[in-house]
Amino acid sequence: MNTRVRPSRQAGTRPANVYCPMLNSATTRVPATTANLGPGYDCLGIALQIYNRVTVRRSEGGVALAGMVEKAADSFFDAAAVPSFPFSWEIEGDVPQSRGMGSSVTVRLGLLHGLNRLAESPLGPEVLFELCAKLEGHPDNAAPAAFGGFTVAGGPRLARFAVADDLQFVLLIPDFEISTPEARKVLPPQLDRLAAVASCTNACRITAAFASGDYELLRGAFVDGLHQPFREKLIPFLPAVIAAGEKAGALGGFLSGSGSTICCVTKQNADAVAAAMLRAADSGGARTIVTRADNSGVRAE
Repeated sequence: MNTRVRPSRQAGTRPANVYCPMLNSATTRVPATTANLGPGYDCLGIALQIYNRVTVRRSEGGVALAGMVEKAADSFFDAAAVPSFPFSWEIEGDVPQSRGMGSSVTVRLGLLHGLNRLAESPLGPEVLFELCAKLEGHPDNAAPAAFGGFTVAGGPRLARFAVADDLQFVLLIPDFEISTPEARKVLPPQLDRLAAVASCTNACRITAAFASGDYELLRGAFVDGLHQPFREKLIPFLPAVIAAGEKAGALGGFLSGSGSTICCVTKQNADAVAAAMLRAADSGGARTIVTRADNSGVRAE
């Protein structure tokens, strides 16, 4: 089963004569994501069954905002063309920060959806996704977080495919953070042509695997020449962890986003894959999580 989402700049609408009482508080659940999937740099992503919950509340007085929160609020009020209002916010959940699992998206998308509900939903989900992707600078995490499943984002249209429950994602989460800006600094200004061609081929195979549900196509398809070889200096045990996961039965593995999390995908022996990855990392404080894909995306609670 697959669906296609066409991003739109049209605001959401409500039927006439339907009364919607004004909310004072809105909580939004946003899934973690794993993006890039090796060669799908800045365009491929999957939502996972790990969540943060963002609560936005109207406040009586002004609340100081800064950084991504202030920018997300400004983006929402500009796009919605509604009067701004003071608010406070809080976040809780299990998505680790700066580990390549879309933690910044959970903040931005959670804020955008929360503010939208408090403002009586002037914007539709496609517009909220577009705002989040623009704030992020790339759509690979924002798309699966917004719509769930496996997504191919970039350009005027977005493709989404549901992910089967029998596919498991084994995450090795090191005890150190890597910021996306720092991870981008190690990338070279030019790429080898043959490495780029091979990466494009593998990205197409990954997309075909999720579109068809033939996950055996994923074997060998996560090999990448666009970013992972250059980011190994930040996560020296990356190749060893992926190799160990594959030897234990995984279909393949990759650096999740810009790291430091490493993800292996498997249909069997998930616990054995996790144990093998942990042994190969040999890194104090590292931990593993076994999860599945989230096919729902962001949700109001």
